[in-house]
Amino acid sequence: MQPDLELVHIRKGESFAAWQHGYPFRTVRWHYHPEYEIHLVVATTGKFYIGDHIGFFEPGQLVMTGPNLPQNWISNVPGGGIEPRRSRIIQFAEPFIDGALEAIPEMQAFRPLLERSRRGLLFDDATGKAVEPLMGELVEARGVKRMALFCEIADRLITAPEPQILASLSFQLNMAAPDDSGINRAIVYLRENLTEHVSEADLAALTGQSTSSFSRSFKRHTGMTLVRFKNQQRIDLACQILLSDPEVRVADICFDVGFSNLSNFNRHFLRLKGMSPTQFRSIFAANDVVKMTG
Repeated sequence: MQPDLELVHIRKGESFAAWQHGYPFRTVRWHYHPEYEIHLVVATTGKFYIGDHIGFFEPGQLVMTGPNLPQNWISNVPGGGIEPRRSRIIQFAEPFIDGALEAIPEMQAFRPLLERSRRGLLFDDATGKAVEPLMGELVEARGVKRMALFCEIADRLITAPEPQILASLSFQLNMAAPDDSGINRAIVYLRENLTEHVSEADLAALTGQSTSSFSRSFKRHTGMTLVRFKNQQRIDLACQILLSDPEVRVADICFDVGFSNLSNFNRHFLRLKGMSPTQFRSIFAANDVVKMTG
């Protein structure tokens, strides 16, 4: 199911939106928007979806998402109950933050987080607790105080422990028009031949590097070894099949995406997605029902 476009309203005379909402609410659906978002849960527990990531949230959860990344938070509120204040939100557009980074040299430290947020970032509990009162104050603030609080929140995120990246690499990575670098050519080739046996030596030859040089370059570029990258890409492909064709058997998917045995496939799937293939399919199916009826 395609996500809905959320139209973010940034008031005249303000650089970004800072607001809060309860549950249920109109934005609680599978949606995306061109703006960056910092999302803090202040009440309820439930399940959240960022790209192809599924997780569980509780009060204090702090997530940052980049432009056009589909997302949804679904609270467990029994009996059709209403929670008056579920989330606090900051949303800001690329032109604003690009201008801020250009005008304020100290803000350059924010750039790496912005880039990684395109796959969604989950911060640790301590950072969520530290940011909560600042976001509460920001929702009510006016004038220059808003910018001061925004910068203080950005500083908390910059200095926080390394956040968890949520959506898979293949979910966000668009290889339709890659640049001409050797590693990108290798990744394109690997993705086009993902279910075949492609060795590190094959890819090194494609890029004109020695195997050892290619191995180092590949790890710098992707943050992981070729074997891990290949397994992750195959699991990501399996997820796409699981979601697009509810009738196909998990055992058939295993071999279709390039794994040689079912137990190895299940082990990698559990490690990367935190659940079995069958659970993954059923949870996303349930989310579709919520999206259709919400």
